Amino acid sequence: MARYFWFRVLAPIDLLDSVPRRSEKSFAEWWRKTIKKAPKERRKGINIVIILAAWVLWKHRNSCIFDNTRPSIVELTQSFKEEHHLWCLAGAKGLRALLPGQGDRLD
Repeated sequence: MARYFWFRVLAPIDLLDSVPRRSEKSFAEWWRKTIKKAPKERRKGINIVIILAAWVLWKHRNSCIFDNTRPSIVELTQSFKEEHHLWCLAGAKGLRALLPGQGDRLD
């Protein structure tokens, strides 16, 4: 489910080739490789997308473990959309530049 979520997050920003694979040794290594491949002018926005997606995924995982909720790609995607909107309102310019209104199109 997590890889599918990353697919849905990275597809709108043309990073399908960067969806984490099972063979990745660590999240940090995957993140470094992803940023290194990105054009310099898009790196800030991509960093924000990765941080936001990881945060939403982490919160969803914790909810499943500690609150006995069921894993749900629908809820995960909705949380990403909501957080995307809030982060843009809070001034995440790199996110807004990279995904202007995209948070609504992750369906």
